[in-house]
Amino acid sequence: MRGKGDFGVRLDVTVPDKAAAAAVATIPAPAPGHPVGHPAGHPAGPATESSMYSSSSELATSVYTGSAASSGDSCGSRAPSSASSDTDSENVWVEVLLSFSLRRNIATIFDQSVGADTIPTIHGLRSISMAWVILGHTCIVAFKYSDNMELRGLVEKELLFQTILNGAFSVDTFFMISGLLVSFLYFRTTAKLDVTKITKMTGIRSNALEFVGLLMYRFLRLTAPYLFSLGMVQVTMKWFYYNSVFEPPTMDHVNCPNYWWRNVLYINTLFPVKDMCMLWSWYLADDTQFYVLGVILLILATSHIRLSAATLVMFMVSSWCTTAYIAYSNEHMPAEDDPLALFDKIYDKPWTRLGPYLVGMAVGWILFKTDCKIRMSKVTVLLGWAVSFGCLLTLLYGLYGAVLDPITAAAYSSLSHTAWAMCISWIVIACSCGYGGPINRILSWTVLYPFSRVTYCAYLVHPVVIRLLSMKMDAPLHLGAYTIFILFLGMLVASYLFAFVLSLAFEAPVVTMLRLISPKRKAGVGRDQ
Repeated sequence: MRGKGDFGVRLDVTVPDKAAAAAVATIPAPAPGHPVGHPAGHPAGPATESSMYSSSSELATSVYTGSAASSGDSCGSRAPSSASSDTDSENVWVEVLLSFSLRRNIATIFDQSVGADTIPTIHGLRSISMAWVILGHTCIVAFKYSDNMELRGLVEKELLFQTILNGAFSVDTFFMISGLLVSFLYFRTTAKLDVTKITKMTGIRSNALEFVGLLMYRFLRLTAPYLFSLGMVQVTMKWFYYNSVFEPPTMDHVNCPNYWWRNVLYINTLFPVKDMCMLWSWYLADDTQFYVLGVILLILATSHIRLSAATLVMFMVSSWCTTAYIAYSNEHMPAEDDPLALFDKIYDKPWTRLGPYLVGMAVGWILFKTDCKIRMSKVTVLLGWAVSFGCLLTLLYGLYGAVLDPITAAAYSSLSHTAWAMCISWIVIACSCGYGGPINRILSWTVLYPFSRVTYCAYLVHPVVIRLLSMKMDAPLHLGAYTIFILFLGMLVASYLFAFVLSLAFEAPVVTMLRLISPKRKAGVGRDQ
């Protein structure tokens, strides 16, 4: 189980927005004043500082033309007057300094409000999925450093423990959310902004500049806290290698100095896992590679929607077939093998995990086209919830004690992740369109907003926290059910405390400064537009 999320972190404009109210207006993707992660389709309400934090993918989309806009405007705009230039320059430097304001950034993280055109349900999905990821990683490390490792063999036979064994589905939730937000925000933004006026170009050149701008923004948005985490992993794991009574769980003290550049380029999943630095970073690599593909499909969709849709379906079917072939040829049995079996062939490879992301992109387009106002009868709603929950429970517990033949096992490996994403998509659609009831109230609970807004940083640091607390022990733990639960709660709290600090130090300032090159800012678009 290696997922997460997404990152960062917030549906406001997060992983998974907190700039000052005035700064929020510069965010292109989300409607002014609304968190990037939760667009509901109807612009309403003033902008809030809380829109700074969103997941990695959603945030990247929210300012999707940042770099491109900066390039185009610098070539095509008229020279301002000297007085105006001086004033603008002073304002920019003031905003740069204010981006490091602890008071403002703290207030943004803990802001209990979201814009009217947001999808608050995603806050809850992101927070719960991140806790699920931490639970799984806590169990993995706890079993490794226990004196009764045979306990794992016993608890794995219990039905409820399947929740932990199947924790990999939490990552599919993150992938689905990322694809949904990228798609939804892109279509909403292009409906309000003419990209050709920003790039000062047309045709393929405009598309190419837009593509480069999107990728540059994402790279800048994610990399600062990521680099810090990489450095922290290298230093701590090297220290533990020489000073801990336990062997490090991975070879980060060797791999990170040699292969860190693969992480920075987000291509580490294209290489053998034995050489990977920061093993859990596989999610960031896959999500970024999906983002590259997604951006191409979205740009294509602006002029050839049917061709883009057909290409999306082709990639999804190709992913299913590839996964089925790998699982069948390696005799992979999901019901019997370790959940992380074939990690290097199935678990972390982008061509086997693409389905949920593409499902999210399709759902984002649906929510945009319908303005989150899909009418459904009571029968349709009840049937949708029944099928969704039935499928989710089957995926979590359906393999308990099951014996699958090779073909069925390959089909399950191929389709299960996409099926999970489809079920989660129903939850998002139903809640966004007013059919969520108590589920929507739980997932939209304002208490979850701060946790959602720092999800990206929590994903980066939680394995480091788990390792630090585990490898500092003088002797192995003697595990029991209650011991594991207490460990999980401690790791959860400690991880979010570290994530909060990391977000304030790196994520919040970077997001705010990147907003300064937003196309809406350069176009003079106010937050009340």
